[in-house]
Amino acid sequence: MKIIKENEFEKEIKEGVTLVDFFATWCMPCRMMGQILEDIAQGVEGKVKIVKVDVDENPNLARQYGVMSIPTLIIFKDGKEQEKHIGVWQYEDCIETLKKYF
Repeated sequence: MKIIKENEFEKEIKEGVTLVDFFATWCMPCRMMGQILEDIAQGVEGKVKIVKVDVDENPNLARQYGVMSIPTLIIFKDGKEQEKHIGVWQYEDCIETLKKYF
């Protein structure tokens, strides 16, 4: 997983399925979600790209996608927003949701 900046965002979500984790380094639930995302990345390798956006460094991007609480996870398919999840997303639930977009 890589942390991306606002100027990379459109390129990263343009093709395929991308799960974007809007987070902050000081956020404890975000840290928990980061650990879960490490496992998810292995479970969906080659099918879903996972990237992270630090809301403190990219406030315009967070505002553009209506991120009011963190962690917020958004699934994009070919550049279009599909689903949004706010809060810690458990492994099984996240995998099942992502499978709809493979």
